[in-house]
Amino acid sequence: METAARSRAWRAIIVLCGLILLGSAAELRAGTLLSPGAGVLVRKSAEPFGVFAFATSAGGLQQKWFALKSRLDDDMVQLALCDGDRDNCASPAALKLIAIVDQARSRDGRALLGETNRAINLAIRAANDGSEDVWSSPLATFARGAGDCEDYAIAKLAALRLAGVAAEDLRIVVVRDVRASEEHAVAAARLDGHWLMLDNRRMAMVEDDAARSYQPLFVLYQSAVMKYVDEPVRFSMIAAEAH
Repeated sequence: METAARSRAWRAIIVLCGLILLGSAAELRAGTLLSPGAGVLVRKSAEPFGVFAFATSAGGLQQKWFALKSRLDDDMVQLALCDGDRDNCASPAALKLIAIVDQARSRDGRALLGETNRAINLAIRAANDGSEDVWSSPLATFARGAGDCEDYAIAKLAALRLAGVAAEDLRIVVVRDVRASEEHAVAAARLDGHWLMLDNRRMAMVEDDAARSYQPLFVLYQSAVMKYVDEPVRFSMIAAEAH
């Protein structure tokens, strides 16, 4: 009886170690171990929506994001130059975006994020790209004065970076809008450990947990495209000991 109990205990330890190793091997940022109930451990991802996301190595979304990244980096350089020498800035689009950043810089924390979300929602006219679904750089979007959901999200990402928000606290999240039965993109910003959704469909920001009609599909972070899994990894000590 004592041998059988020791065997079950060792099995539980081995499975738990495997869980932790799996959680850290997917190029994820730090996760946390939570205890939502008796004997149940949940490893919660630090990504928006708290669900694990694994880096992908191919696909149309990755191609679009990587193609955009070089244009986005160029725009950030131009924005920084115009921000430092506005009298000699030759880009009206850059000056318009910088004016929004100026308003955001006068605020802190949630107010900074909210001002950016509201101002960019008002500055860009909603327009569908059609079947081509072109991902535009921030300056291209502001020069046009119109864009679809990912163009809003990309512009917000650039504005927040220029306003001083750390890159590691910013994401673009591609979701499935269950109510509208369509894919959608939003910017996400982390504040005090919580992810806020900066959505062109609403002026008020909501935390990821409150965006219940959104099913997360992909998260875009700097040079990575990550695909969400369906559920957080779960491990029950009670279930392990019962076998």
